[in-house]
Parts: sequence; C-alpha cells; structure tokens
Amino acid sequence: MSRLESFLFAIVFLFAAGFFLRNVYRYFAMLCLGRWENRFDLLWSRFKGMILYAFIQLRVVSEKFGINHFVLSWGFMVLLLINFQFIVAGIFPRFSFEFLGHVPYGILLFLADIMSLAVLISVVVAVIRRIFFRPPHIEATFEAFFILSLVAFLMAAYFGLHAAEIQLGDDTMKAWVPLSLGLSSLFTGVDSDTTHLLSRCFWWIHAIILLFFLNYLPYSKHLHILTAIPNCFFRSFSFVNTLPRMTFRKGLTFGVSKIVQFSWKDLLDFFSCTECGRCQAACPANNTGKELNPRILIHQGKMNLLKNGRAILSSRPADTLAAAPDDAAMVVPLINHQKEESISTEAIWECTTCGACMEKCPVFIEHVPKLLWMRRHLVMEKASFPGELINFFENSEQRFNPWGIALSERTKWAQGLDIKILSEGMKVDYLFFVGCAGAFDSRNRQVAVAVSHILNAANLSWGILGTEEKCCGDSQRRLGNEYVFDQLARSNVELIRKYNTKKIVTHCPHCFNVLKNDYRQFGADFEVIHHTQLISDLLKKGIITLKAKADGKTVIHDSCYLGRYNGIYHEPREILKVASGGNPPLEMKRRENKSFCCGAGGGRMWMEEKVGKRIYLERTQEALQTNPSTIAVACPYCLTMFEDGVKDEKAQETVKVKDIAEIISELIA
Repeated sequence: MSRLESFLFAIVFLFAAGFFLRNVYRYFAMLCLGRWENRFDLLWSRFKGMILYAFIQLRVVSEKFGINHFVLSWGFMVLLLINFQFIVAGIFPRFSFEFLGHVPYGILLFLADIMSLAVLISVVVAVIRRIFFRPPHIEATFEAFFILSLVAFLMAAYFGLHAAEIQLGDDTMKAWVPLSLGLSSLFTGVDSDTTHLLSRCFWWIHAIILLFFLNYLPYSKHLHILTAIPNCFFRSFSFVNTLPRMTFRKGLTFGVSKIVQFSWKDLLDFFSCTECGRCQAACPANNTGKELNPRILIHQGKMNLLKNGRAILSSRPADTLAAAPDDAAMVVPLINHQKEESISTEAIWECTTCGACMEKCPVFIEHVPKLLWMRRHLVMEKASFPGELINFFENSEQRFNPWGIALSERTKWAQGLDIKILSEGMKVDYLFFVGCAGAFDSRNRQVAVAVSHILNAANLSWGILGTEEKCCGDSQRRLGNEYVFDQLARSNVELIRKYNTKKIVTHCPHCFNVLKNDYRQFGADFEVIHHTQLISDLLKKGIITLKAKADGKTVIHDSCYLGRYNGIYHEPREILKVASGGNPPLEMKRRENKSFCCGAGGGRMWMEEKVGKRIYLERTQEALQTNPSTIAVACPYCLTMFEDGVKDEKAQETVKVKDIAEIISELIA
C-alpha cells in the first residue's frame, strides 16, 4: 500500500470512526433520558446469561433457521480480528498479527477463510428463504436485502483480495487459506500489474463497505448488533410476572404517557429489537387479525424515542447525561391513533398479557410491562378505557368482585358442605382462596366444590375466608387500575396475616400469580400453592387414591399464568397421566411454554373481541383437532373460554371441558 493510500484511508477511517462514536454517544444519551432502574445486581449471573443468550444464542438456535443467524453472527465475530488487522494495516502498512507466531496467525487466517464462506452461504440461504419460503412474520423489506447484499459484497471483496495477493506471491496466505487459494486460479494469465490493480480495488471495496456498514448500523434494524448484547446482560432473571408497586401521592404521574417515562432498560429494549418477527408469530392478538403486533409496537417505540430523544438532546448541552423531566415536551406523542411513531390505544387494549412475545424474544425484550404502564396512564390519568370496563371497575371498587354480587353471596357455593370458615374462629393449616370465579360463576362453583372434595378426601386441615375474601385484583392490575388493585391487595394481605395462615391453595392461576408474586410488594410471606401442585403431590404420596380410570381421550391446555408466568407444566400432566391409568394426555401443537392463550388474560375476560377472529375460538379449534372427549384446563378463565368455543363449534355433545380438579374429584368419589 502506498503512503498516499494510507493517508487517504486514515482520513476516511477517522471520519467514519468519529461519526460512528458520535452516534453511539447520542444513543447512549437517549437511554439516559429514561427513569432509573436497578439492573446491576448479580453481575456474574448476568455475565453468564449474556454468554448463553447473546453469544451462544440459545433462544435463536431453538427455532427454525436460527442456526443460519448463529453462523452469520459468529462469522462476523471471527472476522473481527482480521478486520481489525485490515484497518490498522490500512493506516500502518507494516502491522500484522504475524507477531503472534506463524502457526497461530495461520490458524486465524484459516478460520477467517472458512467463516467467510460460511457467512456467504448463510446470506444466500437468507435470501432464498425471503424470496421463496418466507413465513408471514418475516418482512421482505428493501433494507433486509440491502444489508444482505452488503455482507455478500464484503465477503466477495475479501476472497477477491486474498486470491489476488496469493497470485502475486504471498506464500503465507497461500499456506493457510484453501478457499482463497482455489479462487486465485481465476487470475491465471492475468499480468501482475493488472492483478495488483485488482487487489487494490478489492481492498478499497472491502474498506468502504466495512466502514459504511459500521455507520449504517445505528440507522437500521441492525442496531441490535450493538444493543442486543447489553440487553441480554440486563435481562430479567425470571419471566416478568409482576409490575412495580405504585406510590399514590399528590403531584405524581401515573403510568406512562411519554417515551422518556419508561426506564432506561425499556428504552434499551426499543433499540435492541432484531425484528425477527418471532413475537409477532406467537402473539394471539396478531394471529387472530387484530391491530396489536408486538414487533411493530417495539418499532414504534424506537421511532418515537428517536424523534423525541433527538429533540430533547438538541436543547441541552452536548455533555449532559440525565433523565428527562416529567414535563419534557414531546415532538411526537407516545399514544396516538394517527402517528406512525406512536402506539394506538386499540393495540394497547388488545393485549392478553399471555407473555408469548417475551417467551419468544431472543434478546429478552419485555413487551407486556410496557403495555401495562400505558394502560395505567389511560385509566388513572385519562379515564380512557373500553366502555365495558366501567361496570367492572365500579363493581371491583364497591363490592370487591367483578360481578358486583353482594359479599354475602360469596359462600353460597359451600352451602351443605363441611367447610371451615376462618372468621368463625377455626384454625387450619391450609387456606383455600376460592377467588371470584369459584365463588360467583355458576360453572366455576363446580370446580370449587371439586377442590373441596379433594381436600376433604386427603383429610387436610383447611378452610376459607368466606365473606371476608375479596377479589385478588389480577384483572384490575393488568387493566391499569392500580388504585383499586392496591386497595384489594392491602385488604387481602392484612386479612390473611390476621389468621396467620402460611399455606394458601388456589384453583385460579391468576389468583395464584397475584398472591405469590404481586402481593410480595405488600409484605406477603405466605406459601402459595396451585391446586394442580397440591393434587399431584397428594397422588404421588398416596394420600389420595383413584378408584376408577378416566374414560376417553383428554387433551391438556396450558394456562398462560400457570405455565409461562410460573413454570408449572409437569404437575397437570402427571395428574392426567395417573387419571388415565398411565397414558399421558393428548397435546396440542402449541403447548407448554409455546402454548396459545385462551384470550381471557390481562382483563380481556371482561371485554368483547370486536376485531378479527375470537382468540378462544382459535384455541378451541386447535384442541378439537386432537379429537378429544375432554379438554382439561386448570384455570376458571380458560374453562369459560373453552366452553364458549365448544358451543360455537357445536361440539358440546361429544366434548366436555373440565378442570383437572373435577376429573380427579370424579375418580375418588
């Protein structure tokens, strides 16, 4: 390389590096606009998680074509060293990694040669997939093909450069790069001056593409190359199954109405989306023709942050890194029906909070909490929510249950049964938290009776709160009415403490999740057990035995709040296996952590589906494809939804929907 070339490249590189670092700083400054959140605990565990999910890419390779992305990313990681040498040698021509030793340097060259081919093949596979086998959640955008083309030309320039250098007599290169050596035959018969000119052309093509790609990253979806690694580092260690408790004080804002009211980790989420579409493919709302698309939601958040972030940063000193004040003016609103960079209220209310998007995301973006923060704003500051929730909120606040039924009716289901009530001075080991569905819904009262039968058959010491019990508050919290939830939670925790009960059994996964996870914020220290966990344990220990075997074929449905939110998959299946005499239950295609929502979570139980296909119908049809005689559930909401679905499909004569407790109760009768 001539001195003139080195000088020109040095100028180009310094300009490109400066522009890149300026953009990185601006993005970091935008992250600092968000509210503080502590994600700096357990650093060693975070580091290990980053290795597993950002570098080994466990979630990426678990899906079809994930290995292709793995090869692409690792190809670039291996090529980083070679490209580092390439850039430094462009400014200081004598620089080389040969000082490492002949063999180590040769191995590096060999790996770079092989990985360059692997990257090129991966690009071809990606292009073919997008043209001929493109799944619905993958967009065949110009940007995608442009990036793939850049990568292809980068690899082509790499091979062209090395092939020309081998032809010019580079013996070190010849000994270690078999692919480039094979391509060097293309220069046979070409004079050395022309070959040298071609090598310099390939060198500059490689340099320009490399530096252009570096600076194009912050303006493209491939920004995740920079942000996905820290996002995996700062991930939540468990599935996000609760929300922060709110403080009610005059002058505070409730919820999120501006992009900068999210935490810095939320803002990093917006920048980290790979736009792979896996969340979109898993989302029940999107699958049934509704507006909500979790991939688009995160993209809209990103665009909103870029617009507003640039405006805020331009109005403050360049060296200021601080959170934006609550009264910061926004160029583009976060919640709006008409703006491309805004999120619509329809999308916000269509979420079932099933968490499938978060389960699928390869970089651990937390979609659901963002939607719930915006719901909090709409409900508590704007009083803007679907009309069918008016009665729900009023009933919850005034009569402490969604139906608005008098508290005196809460124990009607237990009439004629030998059930202890704690308010009557009874001391028990287990508290059966019946929940509103078990107490007031006629169909789910049968489940409450079945659970009672099992508890009595096991000779356990147990009782209920009776008329003192109030709604757990799950739907209220997930719908954004944190004030009512706060009242219900404080009341229930105080009541349970009053009776000094340490073990609580629920048959509703929503009650289970709230009591186990949300109530911790209110000082709850009791053990919460879902009825499937208890029944499985009783069967395993032989405390209860079955006198008969279940008839017919049973298909199991995984409740989102039991499965994804709390990891309970094994126990329901073990119960059904015992009930059938050793045969495992039938499985739907989407099961366990890939289960498809019934459509009732996140408060959707109390709202109508007015757009697209009904989610419960989609799931019911999937269950009926297994030709079952029974659909087994472990959630009152799922029970309601599947019964509606079976009726819609006119299959109620041949298919029954039962809670797992009902199946076991019948067999121990």
